Amino acid sequence: MPGELSQAEQLAAAVRSALAAAADPARAPGMQAYMKSAMPYYGVTAPVQQRIYRRLLPAHPLPAARTWREAVLTLWEQATHREERYAALAVLGHRLYSAYRTPEVLPIYERLIVEGAWWDLVDEIATRRLRELLTKDPDLVTAEMRAWSRDSNLWKRRSSIICQVGLKAATDLGLLYDCIEPNLADRDFFIRKAIGWSLRDYAWTDPEEVARYVEAKATRLSGLSRREAMRNAGRRRPERRAPSKARPSR
Repeated sequence: MPGELSQAEQLAAAVRSALAAAADPARAPGMQAYMKSAMPYYGVTAPVQQRIYRRLLPAHPLPAARTWREAVLTLWEQATHREERYAALAVLGHRLYSAYRTPEVLPIYERLIVEGAWWDLVDEIATRRLRELLTKDPDLVTAEMRAWSRDSNLWKRRSSIICQVGLKAATDLGLLYDCIEPNLADRDFFIRKAIGWSLRDYAWTDPEEVARYVEAKATRLSGLSRREAMRNAGRRRPERRAPSKARPSR
């Protein structure tokens, strides 16, 4: 019927309505100020958001990858409050749509990273969605991440550095170091923090290797990156762990 909402639009409308109903105007200004967001907040805390998503997303299933992409972009593009962009990422990463998250959606991830342009949005995509794609199609995504690491866009470069956070012994050290290398001289806080974060995370798996790398790059790593990297590097290496991919000699 003319004017009838699509399945994607129905989900987006339901989520927007629920977020608006849960709004806390007293909390909203502080959330906006903390995140330095030009977009206002409803003032809905993360636990309340998660309850909304658990209730509404299964109630509005999206039967095809095209419909799922439409729902994500509808929430993202039409967002009037930042929580609606968080909702877009919740739909993007929902367990129901794992099969839809193939390398074909990488351009959507890239768009959301470039447009999101702040850590609360970018890091969710980088450390969850890009990491997931990397495990599904390592050859394609590895090549893309190496290209992103040299991109003019700060947030694509940050994403390339942190896309393996959480992979533990499955971390591709060659990729990690290749993404860090062109960014060692960057003075931006978010790049330096990303370098430290990625190394600190891998130090849970191999603290000696991280200590070796930090020492080898001592004159090029920023103080922030070194401090972050070494926070876990003093730990003993676990006695049993699966081998990582071959380490580069540099």
